[in-house]
Amino acid sequence: MELFQAKDHYILQQGERALWCSRRDGGLQLRPATDLLLAWNPICLGLVEGVIGKIQLHSDLPWWLILIRQKALVGKLPGDHEVCKVTKIAVLSLSEMEPQDLELELCKKHHFGINKPEKIIPSPDDSKFLLKTFTHIKSNVSAPNKKKVKESKEKEKLERRLLEELLKMFMDSESFYYSLTYDLTNSVQRQSTGERDGRPLWQKVDDRFFWNKYMIQDLTEIGTPDVDFWIIPMIQGFVQIEELVVNYTESSDDEKSSPETPPQESTCVDDIHPRFLVALISRRSRHRAGMRYKRRGVDKNGNVANYVETEQLIHVHNHTLSFVQTRGSVPVFWSQVGYRYNPRPRLDRSEKETVAYFCAHFEEQLNIYKKQVIINLVDQAGREKIIGDAYLKQVLLFNNSHLTYVSFDFHEHCRGMKFENVQTLTDAIYDIILDMKWCWVDEAGVICKQEGIFRVNCMDCLDRTNVVQAAIARVVMEQQLKKLGVMPPEQPLPVKCNRIYQIMWANNGDSISRQYAGTAALKGDFTRTGERKLAGVMKDGVNSANRYYLNRFKDAYRQAVIDLMQGIPVTEDLYSIFTKEKEHEALHKENQRSHQELISQLLQSYMKLLLPDDEKFHGGWALIDCDPSLIDATHRDVDVLLLLSNSAYYVAYYDDEVDKVNQYQRLSLENLEKIEIGPEPTLFGKPKFSCMRLHYRYKEASGYFHTLRAVMRNPEEDGKGRAVNLTKTSLVSGLKTKVLWSRERIF
Repeated sequence: MELFQAKDHYILQQGERALWCSRRDGGLQLRPATDLLLAWNPICLGLVEGVIGKIQLHSDLPWWLILIRQKALVGKLPGDHEVCKVTKIAVLSLSEMEPQDLELELCKKHHFGINKPEKIIPSPDDSKFLLKTFTHIKSNVSAPNKKKVKESKEKEKLERRLLEELLKMFMDSESFYYSLTYDLTNSVQRQSTGERDGRPLWQKVDDRFFWNKYMIQDLTEIGTPDVDFWIIPMIQGFVQIEELVVNYTESSDDEKSSPETPPQESTCVDDIHPRFLVALISRRSRHRAGMRYKRRGVDKNGNVANYVETEQLIHVHNHTLSFVQTRGSVPVFWSQVGYRYNPRPRLDRSEKETVAYFCAHFEEQLNIYKKQVIINLVDQAGREKIIGDAYLKQVLLFNNSHLTYVSFDFHEHCRGMKFENVQTLTDAIYDIILDMKWCWVDEAGVICKQEGIFRVNCMDCLDRTNVVQAAIARVVMEQQLKKLGVMPPEQPLPVKCNRIYQIMWANNGDSISRQYAGTAALKGDFTRTGERKLAGVMKDGVNSANRYYLNRFKDAYRQAVIDLMQGIPVTEDLYSIFTKEKEHEALHKENQRSHQELISQLLQSYMKLLLPDDEKFHGGWALIDCDPSLIDATHRDVDVLLLLSNSAYYVAYYDDEVDKVNQYQRLSLENLEKIEIGPEPTLFGKPKFSCMRLHYRYKEASGYFHTLRAVMRNPEEDGKGRAVNLTKTSLVSGLKTKVLWSRERIF
């Protein structure tokens, strides 16, 4: 559709239809296309794909009109329904008098042979207005008001920050999807069992996932059939559509390409082998939406943070099969103060005060999905225990026969990066999975319905949750394909099918993580490849640092934009954040210096405490333990103190919550077998830091090791870590001839 700029309006036009948006008050009007002749000197700025809506970023700031500037076709769902992803947006200030360079694709009708749109010629009235404005500005300059100048600068700065976050939300994360002919907000089951009437698409959507509902409100309130053309319901989440071929004759030797991008031949067109379409659709709720440390737990309406419905859709011939799962924050009142790694969670209300809102949440869930199987993945010990215990108590108080509670301590069962141990869970709930069934429809109608859903959660409902949901969904998909005769009864999914399937779920996890935490999912490499490798552990460390940085101040702006998109008043004083940023930056630098001094003091103290008098101290380092038995070790600033003497090395585990070493190991250098040191594997890009693995014998048995890496000194550098000075010289002086250096990858 064409976008025109006139004196008082922006005008969108396609065919006989036109939508006029006032540049004075933001009002929207439907008018016939012929009315373009009535506009003052309309200039075509270029082509756009559709309207997202309007937003006012602050009461002190003008309204903005948001348009789809560029889209990308994701794929086609059964019925030849195209699904598109928003890749670029155009944001038009409804107070600007000058033409804006929007970098739009130029329409051939109005810009034949022209590279850029023309400049608007101001009308005589405009000239008077500009002259009057200039005189007003000049009079202000001649008698400057410092307070007004400062307020104006702050207003501009705030507008720039919020606008930047708005653009990033749509263009960097690429997490907004739409279809002009298919309802992305509703699952196959809800669509097939709902009313079949002539209502337009936007009136049939699931209100929970209609992300631009408030932004498009001016249009929905017009109430005439002509408006339907302009309303495009959008979801925030993830959509990926692939065609997979069931071929057991293909060799898996060619699986050496990057798991990020599957080879093109994976979707071959060989008619000999059966093929099927698989789609993954995640819909993020617009209720209690926001960033991780700004939105936790439940609210007064029973909505929970990071609530996402994920539908896995299989299509074979004329059969469409769908399986739905949800994720969402633990529905109690809890929070984390997010100015450190992995902050300690706390309960904000008592058990009695929480009951009503917990009930409200699950009553709505049971009304929609009939049955719920809770899979709670939080740790049953340590800092997460308080949240897990509160959850279980509320489930017992709710006491509903349609609610099943399953607790699975992910970190305990998958200790040692053995994420394949998730199969322990899927095996245990296998009968529940089969009893739940799935939705199955064909051209004649509904064959089978899904009876209930799995509601999976961890603390953030990101990393662990995605691994478990992918595992459950795979069990279901294999059953579906066997039922349809696409897969042999006793065979697993073919290697290439499985690989693309894992990539889809890893991409899903990364997308949801970026929307809630600002970075890609931790543990994504296991979902993506089926293996947990050191590269993934080290990448997790970078993502943890990124999440830490993003949370500090950028989340405040992002949260404000999300709230404004949903019509929720912003309660935080955004202007005060400017001052807080400067203060916190200075404080952080001071803390960094204090932190280094603390490390030095710790090393000196524990050198005296742990080393006997007959041992000579050679050196000490503050490190992060990458040992897979400590999955969340990377969340702490200082996790391990490594002390080296002339006859032993000490690995002391430091708990910064209680400010002391809570356990340590002394290992004789006689039992040290070898040391491996090498850069981060380059599978995910340029190495950012090195790690070290110490192999040792315990009770004459080999196979034991410690894996350590440097503490990243400045999380604000967005993952650009600097290694602690672990030099060969310092280690060799203590370990002498026992050191066997290896530049190979550790795994």
